[in-house]
Amino acid sequence: MQIESTQNSRVKEWSSLLEKKHRDKHRKFIVEGVHLVQEALKAHADIECVAFSLERGIPSELARAAADSLGVEWIGVSEAVIAKCTDTKTPQPVFAVIRKENVPPARLFEQPDSLVVVLDGVQDPGNVGTIIRSADAVGAAGVVIGRGSADVYGPKVIRSTMGSLFHLPIVEGDLKELLPQAKERGVRIAGTSLQSARSCYEYDFTGAKWLVFGSEGGGLSKDTLALLDDAVIIPMKGRAESLNVAMAASVLLFEASRQRDFKG
Repeated sequence: MQIESTQNSRVKEWSSLLEKKHRDKHRKFIVEGVHLVQEALKAHADIECVAFSLERGIPSELARAAADSLGVEWIGVSEAVIAKCTDTKTPQPVFAVIRKENVPPARLFEQPDSLVVVLDGVQDPGNVGTIIRSADAVGAAGVVIGRGSADVYGPKVIRSTMGSLFHLPIVEGDLKELLPQAKERGVRIAGTSLQSARSCYEYDFTGAKWLVFGSEGGGLSKDTLALLDDAVIIPMKGRAESLNVAMAASVLLFEASRQRDFKG
């Protein structure tokens, strides 16, 4: 199949997915570029179609997948269509339209002693994507995206995840409901606080732990602070007042991984 006109009805729907309200309405999102399309295919994501440049052809890295991927529609499109449907200044030669997976919160409770990352109003897309990538790197059981955080299916977040979006469950929901549910199941909720005197290197990250990270400017919300079981601080020898939230999350996640997976 080929589509060359930007006025095509499917193209109009695809291009609308650059806006959150349309991603929510259609329950779909777009990933751009060879690497992210590869990751979506490897993860058996619910791919509606892969659109590739008619002028440049199917990228060689995806040629085998194009021949083998049953149920995925491959559509040749014009450069104008690619430019209309993608977010980058220099469009990639391929993009995929993917249906959102509705991950139930119960899935995060299936693994005993699981490590889960929770975002409470983290608004910077790069930070959200980096935290998801770090969570994937340490083998976390999943990520919870609380209200007020950047849309995990936005183009900038997706690019920042480098494909980690497809490697672990991501739950979107209201933390005022999800955190108490976790606590009822024996999970301890931990977060950073500048008022805490407890070093993260003295804290026990083993067992069922949900690590909560707050907004870049205001930190954790009052409602979330009230639900914390443990507060820790990252000790710093230098004169920096604080760390970027993505850096702080990575420090805690890798300390948790050291304790849980690399015991000496």
